[in-house]
Amino acid sequence: MRLNKFLAKSGIASRRKADELIQMATTEVNGNICMDPAYDVKETDVVKYDGQKITLVHEKVVIMLHKPTKVITTVKDTHGRRTVLDIVPSKYRLTPVGRLDQDTTGLLLLTNDGDLHQYLSHPSNSVPKDYEAIIEGRMAPAQIQKLARGIYIGDKEYGKAEIVSQDTNKGRTRVIIRLRQGKKREIRRIMYRLKLKLLTLKRIRFGGLVLGDLPENHYRTLTEREIKSLRK
Repeated sequence: MRLNKFLAKSGIASRRKADELIQMATTEVNGNICMDPAYDVKETDVVKYDGQKITLVHEKVVIMLHKPTKVITTVKDTHGRRTVLDIVPSKYRLTPVGRLDQDTTGLLLLTNDGDLHQYLSHPSNSVPKDYEAIIEGRMAPAQIQKLARGIYIGDKEYGKAEIVSQDTNKGRTRVIIRLRQGKKREIRRIMYRLKLKLLTLKRIRFGGLVLGDLPENHYRTLTEREIKSLRK
């Protein structure tokens, strides 16, 4: 089995991300740093990642977390800030699927299934994600059309989204925004370019999964049926 696949099936990361990690000299085979993702791992090999021995994980789990604000979407933080893995203790080595920035709440998936992680993360699969944004005022039809075509959001990137619905009450609007790829802080950058004041942002749907009434700061394990729906 290739070393990158071994890391993926050990719950470290997706196979694509494992390539990067291996080339960053994070992985040892039999006591020696190995930077070749294609290295053929044998049954007798001892593989370590970040100094800890890793083995293949046969039980795959997917966790849905309702992430609160001021929590970092990462496995560990060098500044000692609270991370999502401080909320979701597990005997498995879980990795967040994508990111929600520190001030964004809502549905976040964590899994030890490297192949599923790669499928859900890869831009070419265009897995839809819905966000609930509370803004001041209301999006104009011209802004909605512009966003559907794609607008420049800086750093040589374009933001593109579908506005599913708008509901205005007392000068504030609840907007449901659907992304299919997702760049870093994309919705916040979109709102800045459109000169709209964003008050709160929450992810409420990932593929066919809905956050529902799961309370903030709580999590649950997905059922086999729910996991299969993600693969579709």
